[in-house]
Amino acid sequence: MWTYRINALLLLFLAALVGFFVYKTELGESEYAFKLGLDLKSGSHLVYHADTVGLAQDEVQGAMESLREVIERRVNLFGVSEPIVQQERGGVLGGGDERLIVELPGVTDIEEAKKLIGATPLLEFKLMRREVETLSQEELSEKTLDEVFEATPLTGRFLEKSQLVFEQNTGEPTVLLNFNKEGNELFAKITKENVGRILAIFLDGAPISTPVIRQEIKDGNAQISGGFTPKEARNLMRNLNYGALPVAITLVSTQTIGATLGDEALRAGVWAGVVGLVLVMVFMTLWYRIPGLASAVALLIYAILNLALFKLVGVTLTAAGIAGFILSMGMAVDGNVLIFERAKEELRHGKKLSDAIKDGFKRAWTAIWDGNVTALVSAIVLFWFGTSLVEGFALTFGLGVLLSMVSSFTVTRIFLFAIAPSTEGKIARFLFGSGLRS
Repeated sequence: MWTYRINALLLLFLAALVGFFVYKTELGESEYAFKLGLDLKSGSHLVYHADTVGLAQDEVQGAMESLREVIERRVNLFGVSEPIVQQERGGVLGGGDERLIVELPGVTDIEEAKKLIGATPLLEFKLMRREVETLSQEELSEKTLDEVFEATPLTGRFLEKSQLVFEQNTGEPTVLLNFNKEGNELFAKITKENVGRILAIFLDGAPISTPVIRQEIKDGNAQISGGFTPKEARNLMRNLNYGALPVAITLVSTQTIGATLGDEALRAGVWAGVVGLVLVMVFMTLWYRIPGLASAVALLIYAILNLALFKLVGVTLTAAGIAGFILSMGMAVDGNVLIFERAKEELRHGKKLSDAIKDGFKRAWTAIWDGNVTALVSAIVLFWFGTSLVEGFALTFGLGVLLSMVSSFTVTRIFLFAIAPSTEGKIARFLFGSGLRS
């Protein structure tokens, strides 16, 4: 009995610490502050369709990843606070078309948002200017890219493909470039006239590799090496391929969320969560008495832990996500209801209070497990096949279901045995009963 009481005090202390973390990280600037979706704050939401018809099936994923990185880099250059750029497949019924979702908090001008994102990625080859070749790294860092590099006629449209190979002797990863006939002539001319100079490779205005021309290359097959890790070499190859064969994107829909609408949605969601939590706690306490009080405290701890988990995982909260969190609280209470009803049945069969509580947990486990696993599978299916709006609901609901299983069988159990009386009587059995009679 004393073990449960000590554990209960430790749980309360832990919940207080976590609650302080949740509250404190909302004050000022914090990396753990809640991340809100655009339906809860002002900003722009843009959906682009990616034309992947000309790509092989095994190339689509790499092309979309490269495109996402390029768009994300463009948006970040303009200092947009916490932009969200994510891939989305239109689901089985939607034909599986590839889309790119771009959310720009604080940008409510759609035309400005379009300019931030731009169009198709551009692959370029640029030579380091002769006048800066003798400068130190510190001196070079003070100059702009245009001051350091000069453009050449060679661009990604002349590159047929790049591939990753490993040196037979050293095992060092190397990226090979293959140009078409016109690109072959341009590349041969550039390498012949600029041996010893840096020929930088730019993707969307940013250098992704700065190899040195070691000799004239006549056959249009270049080799890039320089201490790459396999992952770095693979990413370079991917960026070269999909910069050379860019994925065209078309804007298909836009949406602007005003600050007023976002604030109202946030207040409504928070208010619904608080009211729902309080009403459930009051009902459980009135109907199930002492066990209900224990479950109310456990539910409060569950809510605190869930909010902290959202912060640590980095969940972007949307109105749908808040709805998923509120629904998961119902799942958490549902487990307690099953436990208490099973315990009440054992009490009616004449068992001792402590034995009835133990058997209540034991008998309810199968039903709780089945219900939670079913809900969890539903959340996974929604997250896997749903759009970004549905994904927010599925993620918060799924995390809540997982945590509710822990809450029902650990937190509630500890508090219930901590407050269970050591002696039995009519009053004790009434307080641990439920409904209008014991």
